Amino acid sequence: MRLADFIQATTERILDDAVEFAITQAPAGVAFDEKTLRNDIPLILDAIVLDLRTAQSSAQQRAKAEGRAPARVGPESAATSHGRARADDGFGVNQMIAEYRALRASVLRLWAADQTLATGSIEDMIRFNEAIDQAVAESLLEFSRTVESWRQVFLGALGHDLRGPLSAVIGTADLLVERIRDTPHARQAERILSGGVQLSRLVDGLLDYSKSTLGGGMKLQRVACDLGEAIAEEIELLRAGLPEASIALQVEGQVRGAFDDTRVREAIHNLVANAAKYGDERAEIRVSLTGQTDHVLIAVSNAGEPLSGDALNTLFDPLRRGSNAAHKGEHTSLGLGLFLVREIATAHGGDVTARSEDGTTTFAITLPRRVA
Repeated sequence: MRLADFIQATTERILDDAVEFAITQAPAGVAFDEKTLRNDIPLILDAIVLDLRTAQSSAQQRAKAEGRAPARVGPESAATSHGRARADDGFGVNQMIAEYRALRASVLRLWAADQTLATGSIEDMIRFNEAIDQAVAESLLEFSRTVESWRQVFLGALGHDLRGPLSAVIGTADLLVERIRDTPHARQAERILSGGVQLSRLVDGLLDYSKSTLGGGMKLQRVACDLGEAIAEEIELLRAGLPEASIALQVEGQVRGAFDDTRVREAIHNLVANAAKYGDERAEIRVSLTGQTDHVLIAVSNAGEPLSGDALNTLFDPLRRGSNAAHKGEHTSLGLGLFLVREIATAHGGDVTARSEDGTTTFAITLPRRVA
């Protein structure tokens, strides 16, 4: 009996084995009924049977074996649905993959016990393994997407819920600072206010990250503005907030255009604050703004320890911090600053790059004057 026919004839036995194993993989403290654990497995077996009975060229077989099979079109596959369901049910990725290993072993064990190998059996086993691997890939992709989606929902909800209490803390601290100014307790009140403002920045960054990831990009409020004036104002605020840092600004050319100047200021703030944290404390932080024919170039440079190629490749990844953050005493950052810089540049239709040469690290943001 060919393998496709065997799977159809013994589907119930295969499902019984699959459900028995799935019960052992269920998250601790969670009980599933048999119907829930079976979910998409019959449809996955149907898809495998169809694959086994579909003619396949040697080129198609090689492409599938090397992970180059064309992407599926049309309705989602049972494997995709299975991956999402297992993520929603709280399974871990290893638990979900283990189900496929058990399903593969169950089918081949039952088939081998039922008959002696016949003509075509080896080909059937190869095709079956390829079909299982394809189902694993589809399930894993959707599983990962679902887990990431839930993570972003959690981060967004956390940031949203923190905003209310933080507003109360900042408002009360601000009132205290005004009421007890020039008293022995003024410094303590100012520290509470400063800490609240810093936490508020972290929460805002968390919400921006969550919205950007879930919504496919950062939303801008473009207005006709002079970036030179906007960035000059931000630099003055940075000088006040970072009194020990030396910050220089140079503006050349025409720098007017349709930009979200608030977001651009946020990007400059993140880059300069990043330079102050991780760069040479004795070196000047240089900010330059240059107007070109069709775009504006913003560069932030500082001297410090050189960055490796691996570090440069991951600088803009979310939830990462500089490798020297620990010995710099930086424990209050979520590692979203450079990620948000990239999102701001991308939302404007531009980009951001980083390079580290001769002891100087430079971040360059390119912002088109108009969106294509």
